Amino acid sequence: MFENLMHIAPILVAGSLALAIIAERARALFRVYPLQNPEAFFDKLGELVLGGKLAEAVALCDRFPAKPQAQVAKRALLRAHQPEPLIEAGLELAVGEATQTIQKRTTFLATIANVATLLGLFGTIAGLIHSFEAVGHADAQQKSALLAAGISTAMNATMMGLAVAIPCMVAFSFLINRTNRLIADVDHSAIRTLDLLKQRAYSSERSA
Repeated sequence: MFENLMHIAPILVAGSLALAIIAERARALFRVYPLQNPEAFFDKLGELVLGGKLAEAVALCDRFPAKPQAQVAKRALLRAHQPEPLIEAGLELAVGEATQTIQKRTTFLATIANVATLLGLFGTIAGLIHSFEAVGHADAQQKSALLAAGISTAMNATMMGLAVAIPCMVAFSFLINRTNRLIADVDHSAIRTLDLLKQRAYSSERSA
């Protein structure tokens, strides 16, 4: 029993870590980061920017401190008085930071899946070695029973490794698709905000 536990304990630790990452990332990617109504947000933002109410536009973004789209827009608005290349540079930095925030920890799931599979294989090999050593010192009548029991115990490690690795890979694929969608939304928000600032600058030039 103790030997069996020693073989699967590292896999159980990896599975617990993966479960914590899945729970945290699912909450972040589906509840914390996305804007609930991005179209309404950008319609209101456009109204404020084109109306020359930049302070109110920044305040609107501040209402969503955990939303990458709103924070990227805010970074652009804070540079509204600067030349266009500086606004674009600021947006690139903001998008890069938002991308890192959205992507963090998700890739660990693929690593955990690979490690769990290898730990399962390692546990199986270690269990088989221990089983054959026990059979080598056993009576002839006990060898078959000991060998069968030892192989069964060793194969449990492989099964546990796969039981952790498969859900990890499924969750990784699911979460990485959501991650890519959010990153695309952030890129789109940067383009929309820059477009609003260009429209504002054009309107100011025409009125001057």
